[in-house]
Parts: sequence; C-alpha cells; structure tokens
Amino acid sequence: MKKIPSFTIDHLRLQRGIYVSRKDYVGDEVITTFDIRMKNPNREPALGQGAIHTIEHLAATFLRNHPTWADRIVYWGPMGCLTGNYLLVKGDLESKDILGLMLETFRFIADYKGEIPGATAKDCGNYLLQDLPMARWEANKYLTEVLEVITDEQLVYPQ
Repeated sequence: MKKIPSFTIDHLRLQRGIYVSRKDYVGDEVITTFDIRMKNPNREPALGQGAIHTIEHLAATFLRNHPTWADRIVYWGPMGCLTGNYLLVKGDLESKDILGLMLETFRFIADYKGEIPGATAKDCGNYLLQDLPMARWEANKYLTEVLEVITDEQLVYPQ
C-alpha cells in the first residue's frame, strides 16, 4: 500500500508548531488541514488522554463560536499519536493565516475556568475522561513556548 502523505513527514525532525498537512478540494472549495503540533514527536511524552480530550472540547467549542472564523471551521480533533490536533478550515490557507486564531484559542483554553462544554453522559461518549487542570497547563505551555515565539521553521514541515 502507498504511504499516506502524513506518514512521509520526518517525525524525528518535526518540531512543535503549526503546519499545513494537506489541501483537499470539495467541489470548488479548498479545505486546508492544519497539523497543530503540541509535542515534539518521539522526543517528549505525548499529551495525556484526559488533557487532549478536554482541549478538544474547549477548542472545538471556541472555534465553532468564533465571531470571524466560525463559518469556516470544519473540524478540530486530536491526533491518534496524542502529540497534537488537526484543524480543518474552509479556504486555501497557510500556517501564518491562522496563527492569530491559534493564539486566541490556546489563550482561551489556558485561562478557562468552569464546566467543560459537552462533558456530560448525554453529550459525550466518554465524558469522564476529562482533565481541565492538565489541559490548561498544556495549552499554556504550547502558547508560551511555541505560539508566542514561533519561528518560520515551525510553520513549514521539515524537508
């Protein structure tokens, strides 16, 4: 079987950052998939399941309610390897185009207090798997160590 493109990225050189993973066409519309990489793959511990699940609930809710971006957000969800998340957005975009949005999103998560949206048995298939303190900690770490000081090499996949 042919390798899918995301398995051809050198994960030994990949840094935390924001990357364009792929662009797909649905009719005349471009859907850009972003790799929101919160952990250095294979070089630091992955995100805890409860933390990334809470990040998913908070980020998806924030993004789908964003005053400017809401109508363009298609999907936000965790990577199976637990080193980051995928964000799918309508439009032919580059990493720099969503940097401001990611700064807002991770500030929201880092500062969030209160009930986690959708974290009830009625609303979520694994509602007890939540960890707000660790989600806030991980969001703040990504915000301060990556997003607020991001470099060009953290915006384009390594060659």
